[in-house]
Amino acid sequence: MDTFLWIVVPYVCLTAFVLGHVWRYRYDKFGWTTRSSQLYEDRLLRWGSPLFHFGILIVFLGHVMGLGVPESWTEAVGISDTAYHVLAVVLGALAGFATVVGMAILIYRRRTVGPVFSATTTMDKVMYVFLAAVIVLGLWNTAVSNVLDDYDYRQSVSVWFRGIFRLDPQPDLMDGAPFGFQAHALVAMALFALWPFTRLVHVFSAPLGYLTRPYIVYRSRDEQLGSHRPRPGWERTGR
Repeated sequence: MDTFLWIVVPYVCLTAFVLGHVWRYRYDKFGWTTRSSQLYEDRLLRWGSPLFHFGILIVFLGHVMGLGVPESWTEAVGISDTAYHVLAVVLGALAGFATVVGMAILIYRRRTVGPVFSATTTMDKVMYVFLAAVIVLGLWNTAVSNVLDDYDYRQSVSVWFRGIFRLDPQPDLMDGAPFGFQAHALVAMALFALWPFTRLVHVFSAPLGYLTRPYIVYRSRDEQLGSHRPRPGWERTGR
């Protein structure tokens, strides 16, 4: 069971994540979007969206630091284990709280605003369930495991995580981790497997085309052009 949960499942989810994005980009480019609902309602969106996105960005950077950077590296630059954990708990708790509040506002908006709810797909609902579970479990681990239990995940969970990409996972490390960390890892892997088939694909999009695309010129179809002389480049074309 340990081999299945902590070796087979991670590689299956990682494969679905990569190949799913390739498939989505090739066959559903027009669906590669957030399907923005700002036109339907923007009062709640102005509060929920910044809280969620800035909070989740800090959470992501914290995971990069905690899972991707070995403990020996932080000690080499003068960051003690105590200082690291205090920083992780404080920033993690604040970022997690902002993310939860922002997500709650967005879910409330999506459920109570008629046009927004009508534009919600089944995959949106599934995505919100897994995303909420990942965030709540992560906040639980930050608040309980790191504060009350004083569990050092960088000696186990982080080593297992880096081993996946080195093709040397060590399932026994996750077998001894607290249940909260195990549940958080499993739900997160499921979310990554679902990722390519939801609106979360917009994370990998950037409007770089706006920098090089030509101007869009709008010309009047009316015979009456007004009393002002048109500027160069805006004259009637005769069509």
